[in-house]
Amino acid sequence: MSWSWRFETASGALVDPGEVGGAEFSAQGDAESWLGEIWRDLADRGVGQVYLLEDGREVYGPMSLSSAE
Repeated sequence: MSWSWRFETASGALVDPGEVGGAEFSAQGDAESWLGEIWRDLADRGVGQVYLLEDGREVYGPMSLSSAE
């Protein structure tokens, strides 16, 4: 099993994972922990929302990366 994130701008345009440091993970928890550590950096690079994928299948999303202020 492979877990990864699909990155999009706030308007839904795809963001190349290579441009924002995307990675693949062997467990869902690892993918979610990684996102929890790096989401602010992703938002600063123009990522507005993410989807979690398992072997290319959408598990959940969109999840906004905008902070509630």
